[in-house]
Amino acid sequence: MTAPLHDTPADADPTEDVAPAVDAGVKKVEGRSLKQIAWNRLKRDKVALAGGITVVLLVLVAVFAPLIVSLLGHPPNDFHQDELDELTNLPKGALGGMSSDFLFGVEPNKGRDVFSRIVYGARISLLVAFLAAIVAVVLGTLFGIIAGYFGGWVDALISRVMDVLLSFPQLLFIISLVSVLPDDLLGLTGSSVRVAILVLVIGFFGWPYVGRIVRGQTLSLREREYVEAARSLGGGKRHILFRELLPNLVAPITVYATLMIPTNILTEAALSFLGAGVRPPTASWGGMLRDALETYEHDPMFMVFPGVTIFITVLAFNLFGDGLRDALDPKGTR
Repeated sequence: MTAPLHDTPADADPTEDVAPAVDAGVKKVEGRSLKQIAWNRLKRDKVALAGGITVVLLVLVAVFAPLIVSLLGHPPNDFHQDELDELTNLPKGALGGMSSDFLFGVEPNKGRDVFSRIVYGARISLLVAFLAAIVAVVLGTLFGIIAGYFGGWVDALISRVMDVLLSFPQLLFIISLVSVLPDDLLGLTGSSVRVAILVLVIGFFGWPYVGRIVRGQTLSLREREYVEAARSLGGGKRHILFRELLPNLVAPITVYATLMIPTNILTEAALSFLGAGVRPPTASWGGMLRDALETYEHDPMFMVFPGVTIFITVLAFNLFGDGLRDALDPKGTR
């Protein structure tokens, strides 16, 4: 009989040395939620992340516009005639009069601070874009989920309404509406009336795009097992719509909302360019481009700054929206 290589105490636990070895050789697996998976995907997309950071900075600029202008600029509606040439009414110096006092130069003919007007213009563009997107998302989600779930004549009626609105000339309608409405409406005056009209009309004509997406997703989700289970357990229509279907529609709705905001920015800029936006002297990027038409041959910088600002803003939202769409795609591999 062969003797053991070493003696083991009678009171020793035989698994004492085995457990650490097992723990050292096996890597612990932790489950990840859908939010964690989406965030990890988004973090790896550097382009989308850069777009998101730019969007956050633009929002901060709009929110803290008075503070930024007080530190780096001048009031947006103050005239600085001493910065203009007496003969040509063009800014003194090169590049539109850019200097340490006027970072983006001054406006031809009026001498207003271009930097301050760009900063305050962000307020109008982002306010209209975000509020119009909220109106479109609320209406589109409500009518889209109703059409997709109930089907039949309800679906046919809502779908025909969406088709009519999608074929309606939105810009012409807003221009006509602005021209006939008074300056004072429901307690609002001046530019506030124009902003309210832009938000309501752009949002109203934008909801069919959201509605079509929500309707299509609802048509595929209403036959899923969890919906049938909720229905068999006695869940009412309101419970199924807003507790079972709506949470699974958040991802596509969020993605489309981020892609709708840059479209709203361009729409607001186009309307301001055509004179149907906010009233002067309220700063607006589209209004600045309209004013630059008179002097762009002699002072192109006045047109460059609002144009580049619109381009960067729209590009940032589109890049972030594309990255968010890839991150929330359950079948994606990025």
